[in-house]
Amino acid sequence: MAPRAVIFGLSGVLLRPGLQHFLSACERDWNLPRGFLEAALDSGGSQSPKSRALRGQISLSQLQEELERRCRAAPGAAVPVPVPVPVPVPVPVPEGFSASRPFRELRSRSRLEAPLLRAAQTLREHGFLTAVVANWWLDDTAGRSRTAELLQELRRTFHLVLESCRVGAAKPHPDIYSRALKELGVEPQEVIFLDSRERDLGPARALGMVAVLVQDTGSALRDLQRITGIQLPGRDVALPTAVEPHEVAHGYVQIRPGVRFHFAELGRGPAIVLCHGFPDCWLAWRFQLAALAGSGFRVLALEMKGFGESSAPPDVSEYSQERICQDFITFLDKLPDSDPLEQLRRIPNFDYQLYFQRPGVAEAELEKDIGRSLKILIRSSEAEDRLPFELDFRRVQERGGLLVGLPEDPPGSRLLPPPALDYYVRQFRTSGFRGPLNWYRNVRENWRWALSARGRTIAVPALLVTAGKDPVLRPRLSHGMETWVPKLQRRHLEECGHWTQLERPAELNRILLEWLRELPPEPLPGNSKL
Repeated sequence: MAPRAVIFGLSGVLLRPGLQHFLSACERDWNLPRGFLEAALDSGGSQSPKSRALRGQISLSQLQEELERRCRAAPGAAVPVPVPVPVPVPVPVPEGFSASRPFRELRSRSRLEAPLLRAAQTLREHGFLTAVVANWWLDDTAGRSRTAELLQELRRTFHLVLESCRVGAAKPHPDIYSRALKELGVEPQEVIFLDSRERDLGPARALGMVAVLVQDTGSALRDLQRITGIQLPGRDVALPTAVEPHEVAHGYVQIRPGVRFHFAELGRGPAIVLCHGFPDCWLAWRFQLAALAGSGFRVLALEMKGFGESSAPPDVSEYSQERICQDFITFLDKLPDSDPLEQLRRIPNFDYQLYFQRPGVAEAELEKDIGRSLKILIRSSEAEDRLPFELDFRRVQERGGLLVGLPEDPPGSRLLPPPALDYYVRQFRTSGFRGPLNWYRNVRENWRWALSARGRTIAVPALLVTAGKDPVLRPRLSHGMETWVPKLQRRHLEECGHWTQLERPAELNRILLEWLRELPPEPLPGNSKL
């Protein structure tokens, strides 16, 4: 079989340097025998602190506490040390020793290998499935936001990110390899597996995967290119994630009669306006939009006058620098005063919300056959549960309805087995759709109310679970939320549609329970008794 999927290890492959580098550096700084810290982490086999942390049985802070206890058990305590020191050696722990230091340095000093990320993007563009299988722990330490950012970056690049602590198995246990194959939907012979440790390549090779030992990024790129036959960018071409035209919001500002500016928008926060030159368009900024939006900015890539969807008046004087600057100031002045409904019009996938605005119209369509409406709307993203025609949230007003063109008698939805569907139908026969749709009819009122809280933040811990296959609420729409919700933690279900609690109930339960267990013991701000 020809390869059609590539799986990358994390530490030592995509994330460099890996943990081993920082363990060794700490041993040198503290004048400890080589291998001292790794032995303390690994001693105990499958029940060692490291093994239990990688399976998600203890958190990173608990791992660090146990490592600290092991290393400080008693002055001169004997700790088993691997070769070149072949027998247990009494080792006094030096002053200033901290078991958390190598993990802090891993988090702060390691970097994702941009050339390999770009190679993964190129492989995706050529139809390959890409995944990361990571031996990783549940980070509940003060630096967990950095860990969340790292994992979020990986999820933006790869089809699948499999963390050992989330699945209860770590490399080189065969279960994590089998889980990756199942979630990707591929046979072992169709997979290329890259890792920096020979012991982790063994199970992949035994299953029939093409195993590549990564010693450095350059050789890994050459091996990938040789096996796949695809020209991959080298170390000097490390392109960041690019956005596609359909992944951003498109807006229009009327400057004056006959002159309208078009722009693409992504993110929330302080505004940044990007301008292009000749011969170009807003898409020239496609590699910068996601990066800036992900850093907490509202990014506006302006289509300059005369280009693309912006107006192109014939008068030459319209393009003088003085006139361009005047128009640019008008553009900026009008942006804060924009109607929130106009902002919705910039996002094609939100056209259904504009269709919902006229009382009685959507109610009539959805209440005509409640069972049909629910079976069409509440479906999973899995191939066997899809309808012959996808539910399209764009151009709903133009089509004359949300469900126009879809089957009159659709097959049952996996998410709503007959007893659940019957219950839903009874509920909506009682309430109708007027109340639920009224939630969408307060766009302007909600906008005014939100503006009254400008500058304030939400202080309580919060959890956001995004879904990779959600056709409307794309994960990119949440970029910059940390500006308003500083204690936000993110989790992501790549192979999941809009209805997370129905489509991936077990995974969501695990995420919720893990997050709740990790909440700090101190009470919430204020005097709430809840």
